[in-house]
Amino acid sequence: MNKTRFLAATLLGTSLLGGVGLVIGDDDLRRGFGGHDVAPADFAPYQEECGGCHMAYPPGLLPADAWQRVFDNLDDHYGDNAELPPEQARLIRGYVLQHAADSNGPLRTRAFAAQAFPASQEVRISGTAYFKHKHNELPARLVEGNPAVGSFSNCQACHTQAEQGSFNEHQVRIAGHGRWDD
Repeated sequence: MNKTRFLAATLLGTSLLGGVGLVIGDDDLRRGFGGHDVAPADFAPYQEECGGCHMAYPPGLLPADAWQRVFDNLDDHYGDNAELPPEQARLIRGYVLQHAADSNGPLRTRAFAAQAFPASQEVRISGTAYFKHKHNELPARLVEGNPAVGSFSNCQACHTQAEQGSFNEHQVRIAGHGRWDD
């Protein structure tokens, strides 16, 4: 039983956004990083530069090729110019690529690595098959229709330990709604 519980990976098939995702229980994902799901973003230059505008997303939430695309387009970073001085960009790019989802992290990190972004698709954590699977029962009104949350990219508005790398569904508290339990 423990072996099957440890890795309860299932193909979702091509019907799920034309991609393959993993279905893994939260208890199976907290391996390493002090019981957190992914390594927290703990590199000071990354926290300062990227975390100055939005949550410094843990690099394990996107595969390296997706991070590469993000850094290749900092002049149009989701509608803003987020260009960095070359040395700062090199340091931060190196950090996120080294800690990307396909860098052999814990299971939740590897679940995010299963996503490939076609060139025509904008790179977004919320665009991964795994993210969509984990949030499929959450009504948009509680997120996008909730002024205290605003969008699915505002992880820390609901995941109380997101900045520490924990996305445990048992720690979800939606502003204006309370605890979420699917």
